[in-house]
Amino acid sequence: MNRRLFAAAGVIALLGLSACGGSDTDDTASGGTTAPTMSATAPSASPSMMSAQFGPGCAAVPTDPANPGSFDAMAKVPVATAASGNPVLSTLVTAVKKANLVDSLNGAQGVTVFAPTNDAFAKIPKADLDKVLADDATLEKVLTYHVVPTQLSPDTLAGTHKTLQGGDVTVTGSDMSFTVDGTSMVVCGNVSTANATVYIVDAVLMPKS
Repeated sequence: MNRRLFAAAGVIALLGLSACGGSDTDDTASGGTTAPTMSATAPSASPSMMSAQFGPGCAAVPTDPANPGSFDAMAKVPVATAASGNPVLSTLVTAVKKANLVDSLNGAQGVTVFAPTNDAFAKIPKADLDKVLADDATLEKVLTYHVVPTQLSPDTLAGTHKTLQGGDVTVTGSDMSFTVDGTSMVVCGNVSTANATVYIVDAVLMPKS
């Protein structure tokens, strides 16, 4: 694991990632094209579904295997690269690039990433978001708070987990309905990349310290 990620331990959320569109400026914070909206209302689950992706937000993910944002394509590449193909994660991808964390995330092995959607970032007042994006140290703290250095499957997701930022993230729920830190809902879960499991969430997570 890159020392830059672990150096952030003990030190506020955006990554991930599973997959996001092309350019650095293609995000809602900079007035880019609006990506598909992901609802936080989740259906009930059955045990047989827990090995696959779940959640209403998964409907926004491209289905064509040739599309770099599809589940099939994302599973073949590391997490930061995978996120760059997903149209709902463009703001997150921009933030990851800004914090120079692409190589660190792609090089990490067996991690879990909570990936906020563009809509999640849009909930933050623009002035506050711009301030975070302009402060590399704060941005790194926020982003690394979204990464757990172990790979969590749906049946091990609930609980309290140490993040690369150093703080703890708490997940509650079961089956196909999970809430992170009491406010952020998983809208598309159990998304596989070559080196991570991604849970796309509808609110940015903020470290306690």
